[in-house]
Order: sequence, then structure tokens, then C-alpha cells
Amino acid sequence: MSQHHAVVDRHPADEAGATNEPAVIHLRNGGTSVLVDTSGPALPVIVHWGADLGSPDSTELDAIVLAAQPQRVSGGLDIPARLSLLPQESTGWQGTPGLTGSRAGRFFSPALLTTAIQHTRSTLTVHAADAVSGLILRIDLTVDDAGVLGSGLTLTNTGEDHYDLADLCVTLPLPATATEILDTTGRHLRERTPQRHGFTIGRHQRDSRKGRPGADATLLLAAGTPGFGFERGLVHAVHLAWSGNHRLAAEKLITGSSFLQAGELLAAGEIRLAPGASYSTPTVIASWGEGLTELSARIHTRLRARPTHPAAPRPVTLNTWEAVYFDHDLARLTTLAEAAARVGVERYVLDDGWFHGRRDDTSGLGDWVVDTDVWPDGLGPLIDTVTGLGMQFGLWVEPEMVNPESDLARAHPDWMLQAAGRLPVEGRQQQVLDLSHPGAYAYLLDRLDALLVEYPIGYLKWDHNRDLIDAGSTLTGTAAVHDNVTALYTLLDELKARHPGLEIESCASGGARVDLGILDHTDRIWTSDCIDPIERLTIQKYTGLLVPYELMGAHISGPVSHSTGRRHELSLRAGVALLGHLGIEWDIAALSDAEYTELAGWIALYKANRDLLHTGTSVHADHPDPAVDLRGVVAADRSRALFVFTQVAASTFYPVGTLRFPGLDDDRQYTVRPLALESTGTGNGQSPLAWSQRPLTISGRALGTIGLQGPVLFPEHLAVFEITSA
Repeated sequence: MSQHHAVVDRHPADEAGATNEPAVIHLRNGGTSVLVDTSGPALPVIVHWGADLGSPDSTELDAIVLAAQPQRVSGGLDIPARLSLLPQESTGWQGTPGLTGSRAGRFFSPALLTTAIQHTRSTLTVHAADAVSGLILRIDLTVDDAGVLGSGLTLTNTGEDHYDLADLCVTLPLPATATEILDTTGRHLRERTPQRHGFTIGRHQRDSRKGRPGADATLLLAAGTPGFGFERGLVHAVHLAWSGNHRLAAEKLITGSSFLQAGELLAAGEIRLAPGASYSTPTVIASWGEGLTELSARIHTRLRARPTHPAAPRPVTLNTWEAVYFDHDLARLTTLAEAAARVGVERYVLDDGWFHGRRDDTSGLGDWVVDTDVWPDGLGPLIDTVTGLGMQFGLWVEPEMVNPESDLARAHPDWMLQAAGRLPVEGRQQQVLDLSHPGAYAYLLDRLDALLVEYPIGYLKWDHNRDLIDAGSTLTGTAAVHDNVTALYTLLDELKARHPGLEIESCASGGARVDLGILDHTDRIWTSDCIDPIERLTIQKYTGLLVPYELMGAHISGPVSHSTGRRHELSLRAGVALLGHLGIEWDIAALSDAEYTELAGWIALYKANRDLLHTGTSVHADHPDPAVDLRGVVAADRSRALFVFTQVAASTFYPVGTLRFPGLDDDRQYTVRPLALESTGTGNGQSPLAWSQRPLTISGRALGTIGLQGPVLFPEHLAVFEITSA
């Protein structure tokens, strides 16, 4: 169904306010309204971003805008500044501007004025210009069917000399009720750790300067009502869909204005616009909700609507890394493949150690040819076994990295990112290739394409194991992070175009490159190198604010975690991995019959429910006991759900108390059934749960508000509940 397109051209007469177009534009879609005040020559102002306002008439819209006008105050400017789509000092704005740059120090304060506006029911494009500064700006806003607000800016240099861009950020307003901030931090093996603090006057800024988002990066920067959780509390958040350096910020002024900003973090001289050249920001994804579940559900719905979103069922994957590490032996890997097929694995991925000179992590990166010392007959014999067992074959690569101890580094030191002719400090005995260098790019495309032509490889695990520092180009001498990210996207797209059906996983020391920019070119992320299930509870919970389960790699580890040393039962390891894209990271070649049966049972449970897990709404119960974790997935039509209750630690309460199951249809009757409760660590000497001894039918309203008595479990054990409409 076509939408009405309206166009407004602003001529000099319009500066006096003469226009037949309504001054207030109401964007409305997916349960979200965005009200934009376009009156006057200054850049438009968002008056409301959030809940759907229905269909107010023009009189009410004008009243809403009038009611939002600031008042002149003692000691202030004669014309109070408003938070526009690009705040500028030239309008009296005294917070952080949306644009900074200059022409060798001159024209440092632009005065962009609106020249034209186009809009539909759910899109708005604003054109603005400053003839004196020699700049034109395009602002794009789109409210999609999921109710997510997408925004981007494009700046063009119309002057006669270079314009050095320092910052260009999308700026979005927050309601006055937003008085608490949530973001995440972390490190390798412990990504996505939440942190909260009050949103007071001042600026909370999170910069990423690692050439990739980083393990400590916040996926979302959120602000909301005090104590907002997954189930309740108005909250707004932004994410930058970009895989390089970036900046997210929340700022509150003494005037009462509060806002979120997001943009690429540019190095000095990195974006120098020649006359006629343009720069576009990465897309900013902005969502809101009554609770984080609603906010994240909007983002998940947006992702699932993409034409490139994986459509086939997410295959159970076995990755060989924690099973064999660098010990590549055909007989051993063949036995592992046979064991994988026995338990229902559908994709077998050969990890690091297969290429020339790669006996440990100190050498070989960059030499992307099969090592004939280890694989005298190439990878063919293993691949034949894997595919003969009905599994897809995948391969680990780390194309952006190079070991100084490699043929490639010795031949082409000029292909490595560096500043002023000096190599950066090494990380993991690695340097980084400059993908913006035509020679380096052509080499990687050729080598990877050759592998994909020679072997039936359906999947690449694409790793990126160190941060970027001193990331300069040997061709230009300037910072090259931006150009490397765009070159990476092009390389990924070219490989997929040449090899239809190829899937690529984004791994970066685990979860150091998790963003919606990389996910536009890949098919899942590796959530963390840590697969200890207790650690994964938090990592997956907060990664899931942005990434739906079908794009989130979640593997079953061995009995003892390789990263923490903790020992756990298979039920905990498998139950935590169930809510994700399930895989195995474990040497399963010598399991007992009982272990094979149990593992196969969990894989069968995943396969039976992956349509639900990968299309439904991810929900988390806000339980008052930190020792209790209750999460699940509710079908889009709310006809069924699967929940996992984990007793994370010993609880203060004994028994644990009631568990509420959010997200169901209040007016529908449901049957609740525990699955395999007897194998999940039920405390010794406990009587059976009364409600688990017979079919229990109860309304969604009662399940969400009153709940059910939870089972007594040992710490670090879990139980799975199936809920179906009666």
C-alpha cells in the first residue's frame, strides 16, 4: 500500500513562517509515535518519541507543540535553545553539539537551516544548508513496522576547500522521567556485565577506541524510570550499527533537556571531506518500551524482518576448538565427527590449526593455505566424512590478522596497520592487516575464495582476536579504522555473492564485535569465549537486549569449564545453551552410553522447539531474589512458551518461593508441565511439588501475576517448563 509523500521547499519567504504544510509532522508505525515540530527555518525538533498517540487532529498536535515551548529565564538567552535533530551552538545550544568540525580552524560553528522536508506516514527527510560554512545536511528518520526509530545523517562539503569533520552524531530526546542509566561493560570471557547509575546533570559518555566495539562496549545505552526492569518501567535506548570506533552518550542539562547521542568516533584527520564529498553516519537504532523486554522485542522484530535474516532452522553446531585445540589428527577428528552425528549435530566446524605453519597461536596467521604437514591429503578426507554423515562442514579463519611470524608478514610489512612507520604493540603475537590497502584486500579475497571453491565449505567462523591501536594506513599515513570497517563489510558481501548460501559467524575474541552493523553482513555472533553456564546467564541475558536467540551462538561445554574451572552437570550446561543458537564445544568422542543419550535428548528438545525459540519473544522475569534466574520464549501468538528456571546460587529463601511467567496472554488458559525435573538437581529429601503431580491448567494472568511455587533445586542446577494453551 503506497504512502502519501509530502514535500516542503523552504524559500526565503518561508523563514517568516509562510507555508501551507502542517508545522507538526506525526510519524506513526509499529506502536510508536514521533512528533516533529518543523516550524520556522531552524532544524526540526522532536517533541515526542515513544508511545503511540493515536490520531490527534492538527489542533491537538499544535497544542502539544505549544505546550513544549521552553520559557525564557533569568540569566538565560533571550531566545531559549531547543534540542533539534542536530543541536548547534549557533542556535544558542549550550550542550554537546551534534556536529563539530572546521576548515583549518575556521567556520567552526555552522548555522544549518532547513531548506526542504519530505515525509510519509513513517519517514521524514530533512534537508538543510549553511552557505557561509559551505555545508549541506540530510537527516533521515524512519519508524519501521516494529516501532523502532532508525536515524542517519549525511553531511556534504559544498565549499572550495577541505572540511575536517570531528564529530557527527544523531541526537534523540528523552522524557523527563528518564532518571536512571543502564549500560554494559565487561572484558574477554566476561562480556556484557550490566551497570546502573543515576542520570543526573552532566554527560555520561561511553567511547570505544579499539577499532572494533570491544568486549567492554555497551551494546545499548538506555535511560528510564528509576528501577526499570525487563517487565516494567518506561525506558529508551540507542545502538549504533557500526563495527568500529564509536561513541554513545546520555546528557542532561540544567535547562531540563536530556537526550541520547550516538555516532562514529573519528580519529584526527580520519574524515577530511574534499569539495563535493559526503560522509554518512552509521545508522542509529533507537527503541523504547515499558520494560526492557518490550524494548528488545522491537529490535528483534526489526532484525527478523530483514530479507537477509537466516530463514533456515539454525543447525546444531559442533566446534572442535575445546575438543582438540591445535591437535589436528584426521583419525581423532573423524571419530569426533561420528560422535557428533550420533547425537544429532548438523554442522561440524574445524577450528584453528589447519593452515600453513599453524602449530600454536604464535605463527601462521595470514598464510591461508592448508598445511600439508598436518593434512597431507588436504581437508578433503575429513570433509568427505563430515558430509557423508549428513552434516555441513565449516572452517575457522581470522583474515584480518597476521602473525609477524608468517610468510605474508615477511613479504608485505606495508600491508599492516601502523602509524608513522612503526608497528603497533603486538596483541596475541598478532598485527592487523589493512583491508583498505588494495593489495591486502585482493590477497584475502583471492585466498578465501580459493578455499571456498576447492572445498564444500558452508560456514566460516570469522574471528578477530585483538584490538586495533595505531591503526594507520601506509598509503595515506592517516587513521584507517573507518576505511577498514567499510572494506570488511565489502569483503564479506563479496564472498557471499560469489558463494550463495555461505554463512559467516562474527567472532572477535568471543563477543568483542557484537553490533547490528556486522550482523548486516554475517549470520550470527559468537557471544563469548566463556561457555561456563553460570557466566553465560548474564552474558546471554544482556547480549539478548540487542541480538535475538537465533543469532546468538550458545554452546554446551565440557563438564569442567576451560575458562573458569567450574564443574557442572550436563543439564545446566545444556539448559543454559538451549536459549540460543545451540552448539557443542566439547570432546564427545568417548562419552558413555548414558551421556550420549542425555546429550541427544537435549539436542532433540532444541530441535523440537527451535521454531519457537527463534521466532518468539524473549522474556525475563524480574525476580526479587538474585539467586533466581527465570527466562523464556513466548510464541508470537502466545499459544505456547518454554521457560528455564536456574537456581544460580543458594537462595535466602527456602523453598525458593513463587515463580511468575511473564509475557503470556492474560485471558488464555495454559497447561504447565515441568520437563525432566528429576534430572536437574532436585534437593534430596524434598517432597514433590504438588502442582507437578497432575496436569495443571491456569490462566496467563495468574501465571504472570501470582505464579507457581518453584522447585527446590541445588545451586547451579535448572529446570525447564513447557507451557501450552489448554
